[in-house]
Amino acid sequence: MQPRNMSMSGVVDLAAVKAAQEAKAKAEQARAEAARQGGPGAGAGVSPASLVIDVDEAGFERDVLQRSTEVPVVIDFWAEWCEPCKQLSPLLERLTQEYNGRFVLAKIDVDANQMLMQQFGVQGIPAVFAVVAGQALPLFQGAAPEAQIRQTLDQLIQVGEERFGLTGLVVDPNASGDEPQAAPAAPAGPYDALLEAAVQALDAGDLGGAVQAYKNVLSDDPGNTEAKLGLAQAELLRRVQDLDPAVVRKDAAEKPGDPAAQIAAADLDLVGGHVEDAFGRLVETVRRTAGEDREAARLRLLELFEVVGGDDPRVTSARTALARVLF
Repeated sequence: MQPRNMSMSGVVDLAAVKAAQEAKAKAEQARAEAARQGGPGAGAGVSPASLVIDVDEAGFERDVLQRSTEVPVVIDFWAEWCEPCKQLSPLLERLTQEYNGRFVLAKIDVDANQMLMQQFGVQGIPAVFAVVAGQALPLFQGAAPEAQIRQTLDQLIQVGEERFGLTGLVVDPNASGDEPQAAPAAPAGPYDALLEAAVQALDAGDLGGAVQAYKNVLSDDPGNTEAKLGLAQAELLRRVQDLDPAVVRKDAAEKPGDPAAQIAAADLDLVGGHVEDAFGRLVETVRRTAGEDREAARLRLLELFEVVGGDDPRVTSARTALARVLF
């Protein structure tokens, strides 16, 4: 699939974001193909060492907290003398490889890291926790059966995606290969015609037509990266096309506690290229509100994450800020 020009007059330039999303999609396709073929290298670009890591107190912030803004981190509290740990730890390591980068396993030796054990309130081992977008979540204690662990991991990944927008996979900076290899040209995809029609509709100002075209793709292929990005852009443009910026800004300034006013202003912030202002406004709205108002602001923030792209550092920072105000 050839890159498309998704320029939008008067809107923040998202061409670089789109390119990053397409690169990410290609990486995921490579992982899926390697997994289909099987073999020890099934995690294309992800070495086993990057998925299972030993963590201590000195490296906890870097290896767990910071990494959790990109992908869930599962923590296995263990000790050499713990017999149940000798059953659970190998199982967790095997499942980590099988899930192929959907989460990272951090192993913490409680004898060497008493402070971390106390901070998490660990009463006995083995104990398994997760950290998602900087937020600690207890998973289970003891040597649970494999079926239960799989169910828990699936739920964890779902929470990361739906509540915090964590859709990234582990990227191994030490992956083999000294020189980047040129990727072969991809064949035309089954949705290229629909995607091209959506782009043409965007360029012609037919935002409703573009939205529908992208939705048609996603109804058959929910994971289509280009359609997700395009839909987020088109819906943003459709929301702001009839707004009076002066009125929206005035309402937002005079009604800081009005979630609808702040959400509209955040849309204008993003369209104007003020990404951090848009994210900060919505995070603050989530902090101030509760119930349906809070959920509306949270969901709009996740939608704007889609527009900017999950790999953008401003999205990573906003995810962490969102986690702090939610819990």
